[in-house]
Amino acid sequence: MKKMWCRLLTAVVFVSGICAAPALCQSASAPAVSTSAADQDQLLKATEAFIRDLYAWGPDYKVKVGPLSPSPAPEFYKVPIQVTYNGQSDNGELYVSKDGKTVLRGDIFDLHGDPYAAVRAHLNIAGNPSIGPENAPVTLVEFADFECPHCKEFSDNFAAIQQKYPQIRLVYKDFPLTDIHPWAQTAAIAARCAYMQSPAAFWKMHDAIFKNQDNITPDNAWDELNGFAKDEGLDTDAFKSCMSSPEAAKAVDANRADAVTLGVSSTPTVYVNGRPVIGGDPATVEQYIQFDLAQHEKQ
Repeated sequence: MKKMWCRLLTAVVFVSGICAAPALCQSASAPAVSTSAADQDQLLKATEAFIRDLYAWGPDYKVKVGPLSPSPAPEFYKVPIQVTYNGQSDNGELYVSKDGKTVLRGDIFDLHGDPYAAVRAHLNIAGNPSIGPENAPVTLVEFADFECPHCKEFSDNFAAIQQKYPQIRLVYKDFPLTDIHPWAQTAAIAARCAYMQSPAAFWKMHDAIFKNQDNITPDNAWDELNGFAKDEGLDTDAFKSCMSSPEAAKAVDANRADAVTLGVSSTPTVYVNGRPVIGGDPATVEQYIQFDLAQHEKQ
């Protein structure tokens, strides 16, 4: 499903390059198109029909389109798309012109606004594990999965980045990919339970899970995670109780919901002051850090 949706996004970018250019080249003073509720409903139906035909999505594919919402380009609606197949769902969005003639896939920004303000507003970092000063000029927010090998790699790389830039902050948010990683949710809950006992214990649990990632299985995850809690001096009875209660799971699910809202579909996805770095490429992360630190020094 993830690969299918990625192909969809790539293809619509191509389509938009052909179809959307004339609309975007119209005068900025052109009047906005006003459509009634009936017109909007018809526009959604036409959008679904177009997408189904373009990607050969038959009746086995459940496609949810809408609701329409304003976009930074006044002549376009933003349209969320959810695709479900064989019990798996994925999300994305595109833009449809109000006259019903153009489909655009890509990012639209207000030329005179902060391009990442909306992203930062949905990161919801409060109440999540963090390392580094709270008033840091650069904050990284990582959506990660403890069973993801690339997340382990980013963790290793970040240690060097943090040493080089001690003034930055990293906030960890859960996005366990339960469709492909059977013990990721359990590990996320365990780390959250460690955090609830002691914020510092989270990072010890974080490091222990990644260090032993290759040794953890769905069958031994419970014992391994409880063993890590004991090794770190946590109250093991309270830890086990937390693991079985809904509180920690709700916190993990809230982070997952934030990821879905932001359109995160893979791990690690790292936001540097709101700028996304899909895959957590360390060179790109460092480039963004350097840029924002330089901007901060100018202030």
